Amino acid sequence: MSPSDQEGERRARLLRIAAATGFLAIIAVVVVVVVASNGGGSGTPADHPTEVGAVDSLIGKKPQQGLTLGEPSAPVELIEYGDLQCSACKEFSEAVLPQIIEGQVAAGTAKLSFRNFMIIGPDSLPAGAAALAAGEQGRGWNFLELFYRNQGAENSGYVTDEFLESIARAAGVKDLARWNAQRQSPKLEREAEATTAEAGGKLGFEATPSFAIRGPKSEGLELLGTPEGAGPIEEKIEEVS
Repeated sequence: MSPSDQEGERRARLLRIAAATGFLAIIAVVVVVVVASNGGGSGTPADHPTEVGAVDSLIGKKPQQGLTLGEPSAPVELIEYGDLQCSACKEFSEAVLPQIIEGQVAAGTAKLSFRNFMIIGPDSLPAGAAALAAGEQGRGWNFLELFYRNQGAENSGYVTDEFLESIARAAGVKDLARWNAQRQSPKLEREAEATTAEAGGKLGFEATPSFAIRGPKSEGLELLGTPEGAGPIEEKIEEVS
C-alpha cells in the first residue's frame, strides 16, 4: 500500500472512530434524560413529590370521609376500583377524574369513592393500606392523587416506607406516627383485600380502573367497566340522579 493509500485508510479509520464516539455520546445523553425523567432507578422522587400544588388545587376543601370525596348527602355515588400501581389508573386520575371532581362532585351532585382492587403485584397492598390510613385523617384523596402523580414502574420496588411517608406528608397527613401504625395494621390490610375480592369476585371486574355507580334512579349498583372518558361518566351521573 502506497503512503497516500495508508494516509487515506488512517483518515477513514479516524472518521469511523469519531462517528462511533459521537453515537455513543448521543446514547449516553438519551439514557441520562430517560433516567432523569423517571426519577432514577425507582422511577419516582422519594423525598420531594411533584404536583403537590396541582393536587391541593383539585381537591381543595371538598369534604372527605375515608376514601370518599364529596358531600355525604350527594345523591349519586361513583365508585372507582383501582390499583395504585396501575398506569391506566394514573391516566384516569390526571385526564378524566378532574373533570368529574371539578364538576359534579364540586356541585354536590355526586360523590366519588375509591376502593382498592389490587391486581398488579405485592407493592399494591402497602400502597392501598397507606391510602386507607390517610383517609382516616381526612386526607385520603390527596394521598391517592399525589401517589398517582409520582407513580413509578409496576413492581419495581419503589413503594418503600420512605416513598409512602413522603406522599403522606405532602398530602397533609398530620399525625404520621398514627398513620404509620394504621397502614401496617391487619384491619386496613383486610379492608383492602376485601374490596379486591368484591371487585374481582362479586362484581366480576377484570381490569383497573373499573367503575360502578348507584343513585336514586339506578337499578341498585350498576357496573360501568372502564369508561372511555369523562363524558360517559357525566351522562351516567345525570341519568341516575
